[in-house]
Amino acid sequence: NGKQPGDRLPNERELMEQFECSKGTVREALKSLEVQGLVRIKTGPNGGAVLERVPYEKASQLLRNFLHFDQPTGPEIYALRTLVEPEIAALATPRLQDEDFARLESLVACCETPASNFDERMQQRIAELEFHVVLAGCCDNAMLAFIGRFLNDMIRDLVIFKKAQLPEQQEFSCANLNYHKQLMDAFRERDADRARELMREHMQSAEHFNRELEGQLQK
Repeated sequence: NGKQPGDRLPNERELMEQFECSKGTVREALKSLEVQGLVRIKTGPNGGAVLERVPYEKASQLLRNFLHFDQPTGPEIYALRTLVEPEIAALATPRLQDEDFARLESLVACCETPASNFDERMQQRIAELEFHVVLAGCCDNAMLAFIGRFLNDMIRDLVIFKKAQLPEQQEFSCANLNYHKQLMDAFRERDADRARELMREHMQSAEHFNRELEGQLQK
């Protein structure tokens, strides 16, 4: 009925009358909505149920739980990224603001110095993924933005889960850094077509390296 996050739902008595049910049923229903992240229950004289936007983190975690037993592989995730990320890059290009450029530049800078130890390598892997999360946040297609962020979450889970096994991937790191620098140039020039093409090449490169990594881990 057009209600938006922040709007109040009718009070308990009104809900009981509207749905012809008991106070216990109304409270149980509101509690279920609260667990799902759809409402926030405020207590006190001016309390009641307030509509909430489901946090991205909650939605992503639930979907990752759903896929837990299917255990999508790195190559499967990268195959989908290759389709999604180029469009996110193109859509984000005209929308990037000064603070977005600053954040992207700091993430690129984080990866410019070769990692000297395992923890630094892990930090750089996460920074590379965060670069793509920033772009998804600037994309005005809600479905693409969600899928992009979700796929990056999936890769981050894989990286963290397999971190003890991960070999040095200097060539992969150099390729990622090179593509991110070229993408920054395209973003500054507001060249969406160039950003799309660069991101497609970047994802194809990443997919290739990931297949090599999977082969190493299986051995």
